[in-house]
Amino acid sequence: MTTTQTADPRIGRPLAEIDTPALLLDLPACERNLAKMAEFFRERPAQLRPHFKNHKCATLARRQVAAGAIGMTCAKLSEAAILVDEGFDNLLVANQVVGPAKTARLAHLATRARMTVAVDHIDQIEAISQAASAAGSVVHLLIEVDIGMGRCGVLPGEPALELARRIAPLPGVAFAGLQAYEGHLVNVLDRDERRERARAAMQQAVDTRRLIEAAGIPVECISGCSSATYDATGTMEGVDEVQAGTYATMDCQYVKLAAEFENALALQVRVISRPTPEKAVLDIGVKGAGGEFGPPKVRDYPEAEIKSLLSEEHAVVLKGTPDWKIGQLVHLIPSHACTTCNLHREFVVHQDGRVVDVWPIEASGCLT
Repeated sequence: MTTTQTADPRIGRPLAEIDTPALLLDLPACERNLAKMAEFFRERPAQLRPHFKNHKCATLARRQVAAGAIGMTCAKLSEAAILVDEGFDNLLVANQVVGPAKTARLAHLATRARMTVAVDHIDQIEAISQAASAAGSVVHLLIEVDIGMGRCGVLPGEPALELARRIAPLPGVAFAGLQAYEGHLVNVLDRDERRERARAAMQQAVDTRRLIEAAGIPVECISGCSSATYDATGTMEGVDEVQAGTYATMDCQYVKLAAEFENALALQVRVISRPTPEKAVLDIGVKGAGGEFGPPKVRDYPEAEIKSLLSEEHAVVLKGTPDWKIGQLVHLIPSHACTTCNLHREFVVHQDGRVVDVWPIEASGCLT
């Protein structure tokens, strides 16, 4: 039995007719962002490997690869599995993959695509080696080096060299290089200061690379960087892959850090209550807007401020409230695109005030 897929009835309709809350993606702005980042690296040694966790949408990922990216970075193995099913064949899981179920799944995915993962301990490496050997695949490994983030990773220098030496004799795995993320510095607002400090941090990874190479072990790449440091650490000699993510959609935090990219992401919401002249209640809360960097901003009304603590389903404007009527549409810019996209199942893609497509967010909610 076959079924005929019909076009989404929202396509072609004005945005004003779309129910709320809705996650909007401005297609021309997004395309300009993709082109700008791809063009920056087109003639440079480093290559772009965008972070899928920003949007979790296979359609958008395909557009990033079409613009020039060499593959995608994922935060979780379940994200990578979705992309393999969607035909992607060069993926990095920039995280430690631990546990029998995950290592077996990783080894199986490596029979269908080039799979690279981050490691920082021999126990992880040996488990992946055993799983890959059983599956008849090879998993590529990046040793994660902690350059200041204080999260995962071995210390720079000798600890990374020792781990690289232990990978060499194991079957089913191949040492591919290093991962280093200067995430503790990406929110430094002064761009010159951020550039200087980020480059100093990444230099620890570059020096570690040289140490490993001096020991006779080839290092294919250093992978790291972000949308806030792409033009700083991403241009250093010895850095080969840039895991920028937020540039594709942007949010009200990252636009402070990389204003050359446009806010393509917005939330269309509605005023549902006006209890007092100073207060307006919107139909979205923490279940629809990520808030790690604070509440969303009200687009087109910079004086309006949302109460810092969102409820599950409500956002309350308590300061600078415009003369909105009940039922009026309002557009918000999330403070964090990554965690906002993870809460939604689709992008309503628009251009010139009308819906031009609806893209599923296939990896929404992927945690494993």
